[in-house]
Amino acid sequence: MLLWFVALYLLISVGIGLFAATRVHNVKDFAVAGRHLPLPVVTATVFATWFGAEAVFGASATFVKEGLSGVVADPFGSSMCLVLAGLFFSRYLYKLNIITLGDFYRMRYNRTVEVITTLCIVASYLGWVSAQIKALGLVLNVVTQGALSQEAGMILGAAVVLTYTTFGGMLSVAVLDFVQMAVSMGGLFFIAYVLAGKTGGAATVIEHAHAAGKFEFFPPPDPIQWLTFIGAWVTMMLGSIPQQDVFQRITSAKSARVAVGGSVLGASIYFCFTFVPMFIAYSATLIDPAQYLPLLQSDAPADYQRVLPLLVMSQTPLFAQVIFFGAVLSAIMSCSSATLLAPSVTFAENIVKGFFPRLSDWQFLRVMRLSIVGFACLVLLFALNTNASIFKMVENAYKITLAGAFVPLIAGALWRRATTQGALAATTGGLTSWLLLEVLLGETVPVPAQLIGLGVSAAGMVLGSLLPQWVGRRPVGQDPHAFLHHHAASQTHHAGELPHHHG
Repeated sequence: MLLWFVALYLLISVGIGLFAATRVHNVKDFAVAGRHLPLPVVTATVFATWFGAEAVFGASATFVKEGLSGVVADPFGSSMCLVLAGLFFSRYLYKLNIITLGDFYRMRYNRTVEVITTLCIVASYLGWVSAQIKALGLVLNVVTQGALSQEAGMILGAAVVLTYTTFGGMLSVAVLDFVQMAVSMGGLFFIAYVLAGKTGGAATVIEHAHAAGKFEFFPPPDPIQWLTFIGAWVTMMLGSIPQQDVFQRITSAKSARVAVGGSVLGASIYFCFTFVPMFIAYSATLIDPAQYLPLLQSDAPADYQRVLPLLVMSQTPLFAQVIFFGAVLSAIMSCSSATLLAPSVTFAENIVKGFFPRLSDWQFLRVMRLSIVGFACLVLLFALNTNASIFKMVENAYKITLAGAFVPLIAGALWRRATTQGALAATTGGLTSWLLLEVLLGETVPVPAQLIGLGVSAAGMVLGSLLPQWVGRRPVGQDPHAFLHHHAASQTHHAGELPHHHG
């Protein structure tokens, strides 16, 4: 019965996505849902973008192993990212009427900066989306009790998400996020309630975790440990800001006020609710420590990531299992669709369209859909051939954007003296230093390589902008924001149309 329920749920999800696809008539509908999403839907889609495999399986297992200090990146860093991004995007970028962050890099700097930062953004999604696909494979493997291998589960899960995302785009994603947020929150709350009854109540679980030192947040007074701690926090908090999925959700709102409200509300709900899977995972150590503690203490991701589904399968009745797997599938599928759509739209808009500037709206819509299919195949290939944990795959995804895309974005919006030469120095310097340290020294570097990359990027922006200019700068005059708004408006052919500014 559980297997039939999962199959039915997957079919319903595809059906809802395909129904929403009937409302997609142009690129704007596909990429940013027509920019008319209300506050509840924006809140739900911001929450659902982040509440996926890493929150359900990754962060929960990491908390049991390392305590709060181990999850500083997620949910602490990721929640702050959503708040900062909401305030930043809505204030500086919402009114530009653009569909990708790459558009901003081109308008503020030039085509070269656009291509470099876009490639950084697209590459960062490889690990993140792969983590969701691995989690889908894990769930389907457990539900079928091994009849479907984890690899076959990945392929099936990827096919389902690819179907409704390719046809419906952001509109399908937004509609499903709203439905799946309710299912995932309700389901996981119910499982937490059931398991709390088996441990003597929620207070018992919390007191046990406190006595075990799991609530210690800050590291001991050791410089190396503090640098690692700060590196993990900053990577997720700042490296996630130049991300297309966050930008896409905020700019899909019907107004700047709704964009800010939805982002802050979504971040707040996400931060609070992420502790529910942690509670469920820690309950396992009280319910049956002999079975689950060895799995949770294992260094193999294949072991500790299975604790939650195995716990539910062995300790709860069928109804609770249906609720749990419905909730988990909702969380992972909503996150998968969001993270699959974002890099594909970015690649189509900022890489492909630059070579074919005269594409009609219908032709460009086809390019976007083909980009989704191509990226999905690449992600699936990566997921099938990596042994990294879900949590680490997500955490490591943002190192490249922190080193190569964060500084040009912030400086371009906030510092009027930022130039194209400064942006090129920031991106190339940050990426080169980070890559060299990662490849040559790896984890032996006392300071996290991405923090050094961030510092080099910031220095490159300042020096490159203030030194004599060898690369032409944009004629932004005294107010780059006024130039950007004028540029976006002048390229819009009629009200509501996206700007066509390639070539």
